[in-house]
Amino acid sequence: MPVCDRPVCDRRNRTLAGIVGLAAIVCGTAVADESQDSVLDPSRGVRFDQKLDAQLPLELVFQDENGRPFRLRESFDGKPVVLLLVYYMCPMLCGVELEALTRTLQEMEFSAGDEFNIVTVSFDSRETPDLAREKRKKYLKRYGRDAAETGWRFLTGDKEPIRRLTQSVGFQFRYDERNDQFAHAAGIIVVTPEGRVSRYLYGVEYPARDLRLALVEASRNRIGSAADRLLLLCYHYDPAQGKYGVAIFNILRAAGAVTVAALAGLIFVLIRVERSKSRQVEESTQLSA
Repeated sequence: MPVCDRPVCDRRNRTLAGIVGLAAIVCGTAVADESQDSVLDPSRGVRFDQKLDAQLPLELVFQDENGRPFRLRESFDGKPVVLLLVYYMCPMLCGVELEALTRTLQEMEFSAGDEFNIVTVSFDSRETPDLAREKRKKYLKRYGRDAAETGWRFLTGDKEPIRRLTQSVGFQFRYDERNDQFAHAAGIIVVTPEGRVSRYLYGVEYPARDLRLALVEASRNRIGSAADRLLLLCYHYDPAQGKYGVAIFNILRAAGAVTVAALAGLIFVLIRVERSKSRQVEESTQLSA
């Protein structure tokens, strides 16, 4: 049996004990995390409960960027509205949402304040109009369109109006006291000029095409062009995914209609040609006789 020099064996034993101890810590942490996830995870169940066609409580009063009372109805002036629910001190997700929305807005021909309005509301009742004003200044500057000065509002409010607004659109959030943060759903809500929920666009990326189509639909074609209405025949809104996808059956139906029309046109032309030839033959026969 090989003999181990004591200093060498001691080092090996300490190394082995360290590895075993580290493995025990890692496994113990994993077990603890799994246990906590099932009980304490504040993000469990945080999502959008879709409430398509639900009426927003437009009588709710918040505070605008300058601390003045602002009735939600003021943003519904005959235009569709993009509603974004965030909190201004959010360390990551809300900023990502705002940045993504701003990039999308920059890509679109429609402008906030002209064809539609935007309402950003903090769901943290502790936040102040000062925070709202800072965020508004930052994103209006980044957006760079003058009409947004009146078309993009950043609001704060008390617990009760926040509760009623978030419940009306199915927006869920939970406060994580240990980390002093909120776990919350991510996405934007497109609302009709009358204040009814029209579309949800989930996540932190909002393709310009999807937002444009959602706004056209929410306005009942009062904004947009004939090309937008044609696109809506080719794309349909998927509520489960919160985005627009190719409407293959509409495309096949349209292709079929075009094919039928083309065949009908071809048959009509062939009949006309055949009749013309018949008349020519008759006229020739008569002349010969």
